[in-house]
Amino acid sequence: MIIDSHVDTPTQLIRYKRNIGVVNQEGQVDFPRMKAGEVDGAFFALYTPPEMKGAEATRHALEMLGATYDACDEYADVAALAFSPDEVAQNRAKGLISVMLGMENAEPVGESLSLLRAFYRLGVSYVTLTHNADNAVADSAAEGTRWGGLSPFGREVVAEMNALGMMIDLSHASDKTFWDCIERSAAPVVATHSCCRALCSHRRNLTDEMLKALGEKGGYVGINFYPYFLSDRFDEAKAWRPGVSEIVDHIEHAVALAGVGHVGIGSDFDGIDDCTPEGLGDISKSRLVLDEMRRRGWAEKDVIRVAGQNLLDVWCRIVNCSE
Repeated sequence: MIIDSHVDTPTQLIRYKRNIGVVNQEGQVDFPRMKAGEVDGAFFALYTPPEMKGAEATRHALEMLGATYDACDEYADVAALAFSPDEVAQNRAKGLISVMLGMENAEPVGESLSLLRAFYRLGVSYVTLTHNADNAVADSAAEGTRWGGLSPFGREVVAEMNALGMMIDLSHASDKTFWDCIERSAAPVVATHSCCRALCSHRRNLTDEMLKALGEKGGYVGINFYPYFLSDRFDEAKAWRPGVSEIVDHIEHAVALAGVGHVGIGSDFDGIDDCTPEGLGDISKSRLVLDEMRRRGWAEKDVIRVAGQNLLDVWCRIVNCSE
């Protein structure tokens, strides 16, 4: 069972009117390639670019949400929405791919907890607080100058997401935002598509101290496949690209610090353009990561945990904290 904690497919649905019920020549995710890669589910992220503000951002998120619902309805014999870990299990028993919903960048929420609750009621299970700009909720890794971490409204968002049982996603967050959330959240927090800063110095990646804190808080990190987050050696102008080996290096580093129960896969497919790792051009190749883990001598029970069980477990823990 592979469960990917972050793909950007909803953007593809509305930008290119992509039919994800058939194999596409463009992009990295569709239902046939998920089946081919033995991917049982993925969080489809409703990504809003930082330049979109206010009502435009909210409308954009709703359009992506509607397109994702429509795709699942059109291919109901192949895929179904899942709003809880139990529904993922039910879909798997029926042979269906699970499509879960996340929101990348809290801009569509504006400064309204009512809108946050509305998106939750529509099935959004996590919110990535920022993207590549500071917003009304928090500072981002790309800027990090507006609030010094969480904003006053962001502190309300954290409390409300705890109450709802929504996952707080800290990929793209500034270091100060990360530590504010570690301190203030009553529930575990996640980083759905991040790598390890000790192995690649990109500011988007997590430090060793962050990885330890995630594990201690019962959280989760999904290792990102974007080459720029995997290796400082990567340069698009050169032939070499990091691949499966570097991805597993990040998995093993994160496991050594956070614990084997707190690491998974968050590929970022459909959000990394054509800049994919060597040998991992689309989601059908995701199982190669597990093959490399087995080649290195990983116990099968731990491969299964990293492949998807850890993500479902942290989702359960966060929901349980709200009850």
